[in-house]
Amino acid sequence: MYLRHFSLREAPFSITPDSAFFYPHEAAQLALNTLLVALRSGEGFLKIVGEVGCGKTVLCRHLLNILQDEFVTAYIPNPDMGPDDLLMALAHELGVDLVPRRRATVMARHKVLQLLRDCLLEHAKAGRRVLVCIDEAQAIPLKTLESIRLLSNLETEKQKLLQLVLLGQPELDATLARAEIRQLLQRITFSEFLGPMAVDRVPAYLEHRLLTAALDENTDVKVFEPDAGREIARLTRGVPRLVNVLSHKCLMLAYGEGEHRVGCHHVRMAGADTPGIGGRLARSDSRWSWRDIDAGRWWRAVLSAASRRRLREEKPGATS
Repeated sequence: MYLRHFSLREAPFSITPDSAFFYPHEAAQLALNTLLVALRSGEGFLKIVGEVGCGKTVLCRHLLNILQDEFVTAYIPNPDMGPDDLLMALAHELGVDLVPRRRATVMARHKVLQLLRDCLLEHAKAGRRVLVCIDEAQAIPLKTLESIRLLSNLETEKQKLLQLVLLGQPELDATLARAEIRQLLQRITFSEFLGPMAVDRVPAYLEHRLLTAALDENTDVKVFEPDAGREIARLTRGVPRLVNVLSHKCLMLAYGEGEHRVGCHHVRMAGADTPGIGGRLARSDSRWSWRDIDAGRWWRAVLSAASRRRLREEKPGATS
């Protein structure tokens, strides 16, 4: 809706995990460095735990992009499946042919493991290392974790045939602490926590996202006024997903008003409409009288105005 207004080629604050927007704040860079050093050193089993919205998936995809020329990679985004299904999903990611000779038969787990081992041995003989990243690992059923333990057993006398990275929410730690899977926990050699960015990094994060999405070198990446950036940092506590949600709404508000700057009044109004961030605003601002305004009603009115502006300004087929 507002891309042309701010001279952008794509939405800068989408919550889809696009690795092009990876921002190396301290926590993210530390987690990335740990993974790179450990994986390149041949460590077999690694873990990254982080709170919701702190960028685990973006980190994972950025890691895979960096290592795509060094490793054969596989990515499992949703491991909430049974033990056999997880093995088959991994085999599919690695290009293993699982079609049985007789279509009516179901391939047994030991057979799938054998085919996976054969595939991994071929890669090892060719000097290729294999990396598997399992995202949202807190959703892995307890029985399925046994399949992961079996995968961690795939090795030669000299090296691991498979290197595994688990990325999940803090519930993952609670699951791995269970006595019945203590063997799996003991195999994790490196672990790191991915937390929010420091709040003083948020203004630079906003500029980074705008620069990444800029249409050209003439795009203004200082759309957010300094006090607006600080207010976003305060309301979101540096959680990247919340920063993105709030910033996107701020740009929509500014666009609806025909403005090219985001100020504190935009941030507060957007925050009042965002679950987990805002609340009913009851103060006076130089531009708005908050005490008598219904935040939701005002927000919908601004969006309606933005839609009317779009219809007036944009020709059919133009990039929005």
